[in-house]
Amino acid sequence: MSKVLITGGAGFIGSTLADKLVEEGNEVVIVDDLSMGSTENIPQSINVTFYEESITNHFFMTKLLITNNFDYIYLLAAVASVADSIERPIETHAVNQNANLNILETIRKEKLTPKKIVFSSSAAVYGNGPELPKKETSSIDPMSPYAIDKFATERFMVDYGKLYGLPTVCTRFFNVYGPKQNPKSPYSGVLSIVSDCLVRDDIFTLFGDGSQTRDYVYIDDVVDALLILATTPEAKNDVYNVATGETISLVDVIKAYESASGRKVKVVKKEARLGDVQDSLADITKLRGLGYEPKVNVTAGLAKYWDALQEK
Repeated sequence: MSKVLITGGAGFIGSTLADKLVEEGNEVVIVDDLSMGSTENIPQSINVTFYEESITNHFFMTKLLITNNFDYIYLLAAVASVADSIERPIETHAVNQNANLNILETIRKEKLTPKKIVFSSSAAVYGNGPELPKKETSSIDPMSPYAIDKFATERFMVDYGKLYGLPTVCTRFFNVYGPKQNPKSPYSGVLSIVSDCLVRDDIFTLFGDGSQTRDYVYIDDVVDALLILATTPEAKNDVYNVATGETISLVDVIKAYESASGRKVKVVKKEARLGDVQDSLADITKLRGLGYEPKVNVTAGLAKYWDALQEK
C-alpha cells in the first residue's frame, strides 16, 4: 500500500485518479479548496482523507508533507481558467506557481523521499505556433498568465529534479473530457459545457467559427498516463504530452456528440475569445515509449460520457 497525496483531488482529473488509486488499495490524501471541485467527486472510502484547504496555505501544506512523507505526490490543483488568469494574474499565480514551488522547497529542505512528484501542466504552453503535431520540444509561446505559470512551474519541477535529485515528472494535458467534469467552471472543457447543454436543452455558445481543432483525450486514458509516469523510474525530470495523437474540429465533435446522445445541440455563435488557441494536436511518441496507448477514441469516449450522465 502506498501513501498518495493528490492536490486538486476533488476536481475532475484528481478525483478520477483517486478512484483508481483507492481501487488498487492505496491510502489517498486529498487537498482541495473546492473552488472548482466538489466533495461529491471524492471516493467514499476509509482509505481517503480529505482536507478542504488551499495549497496556498504554506504552513498547512508544509506540515502535511512532513507528517506523511508521501510515496507519490500528484500536483493537480490549479485555477484552470485562462480567462480567470487574464483577469486575476496575481491571485492565480499564487495557486498555479508559488504554491507548487513551496511544495518542492519543503520536499527539498526537509529531505522528504517521494518516489515520484507528478505535476500537471497543459498544452496551453505551446500557444498558437504553426508546428503540428506539438512535440515536447516544440516552441513554447504561452499566451496567458495561466500558460506562463504552467510552463514556469514545469521548469521548476524539471530543474529541481536535476539540481536536487528529486524524482519529478510533468504532464502536458491536451483536452481532457469525461464524467465528473464541472461545466460551471468559467473555462471548463468545452465537451462538459456541450454535455450540460444537451442534458438541459440549453443553448451552447460557440466562440469563433467552430473550425478550431483539439486533441480530445478521455479521462480513463489520462489516469493510465498518470499511473505510468508515476511508476516508471525512467520517467523523471522530464515532460510528456498526454493526449491521443488525433484531432477533430469543434463542429465535428459536436456532430459526433449529437449522434452519441441522439439529441441536437442548439448553437449560438460569438466572436473568438482572446487567448484561445486555434489548433492543437499532440505527438505522443515519447509517452508511447513508456508503454502508454490511448484506448478510447472520441466516438467511444463521447458514448461513455453520455451513458455516465444518463446514469447520474
